[in-house]
Amino acid sequence: MKELRTEKNLKGGFIFLLLALLAFAGLGLEMLTAFLIEPFIYGHSLDDFTTTQYIVHWIVICVIWGISAFLLLFFAKKKMNFDIFKSRENIKILNWILCFALLAISIIISIIDWNGFKPAKEFIYNGWLKFIFQYIYYVFETALVILIVIFGQEAGEKWFKSVKIPYGGILAGLTWGLVHMLTKGDILVGLWGGALSILFGIVYLLAKKNIRIAFPFILLMFIL
Repeated sequence: MKELRTEKNLKGGFIFLLLALLAFAGLGLEMLTAFLIEPFIYGHSLDDFTTTQYIVHWIVICVIWGISAFLLLFFAKKKMNFDIFKSRENIKILNWILCFALLAISIIISIIDWNGFKPAKEFIYNGWLKFIFQYIYYVFETALVILIVIFGQEAGEKWFKSVKIPYGGILAGLTWGLVHMLTKGDILVGLWGGALSILFGIVYLLAKKNIRIAFPFILLMFIL
């Protein structure tokens, strides 16, 4: 029986890892649209998009990411009997304090990195219309990043048993986080993305995998 359970865990772990990587691939679809399809349609690169073109880009990507998230959640529930909304466990006061502490740390580092408060600077740079659509876009991006964390955590726990290590955050850091080195052309941005991803994984565990608690914290850590 132990051998059978081990084989089942190995297989289940690989399936959850695949789901996490598919979530990352879903994020990567933006590269296809932003650097290939849209420049071909508009005749110029992303850097030269008009306000309307940026808004259309964000809407299209939100639709793509929303569909991707839905399909991944549907498969996980249907085939793996895994529902990310199932946990409604309340967390202790210490866990709340630690979550707020990690949020504060991420905001402080963001302020240092942006040389100011990120939302305020983006509002000034983009104007109110682009700002609104960009932050809607951030919500959908956060959703897929969290799926990397969630599915990656399940894979790690099935393989290695420990429930205290943020496997999902580590996986998100090695994928979504470090890829920023390429998309932003900055090593420090990639390293910060990797570190922030690990913080996401820690918050998810502190929240006892209750997505209703974890999502708001992770979203705020991402956008602030």
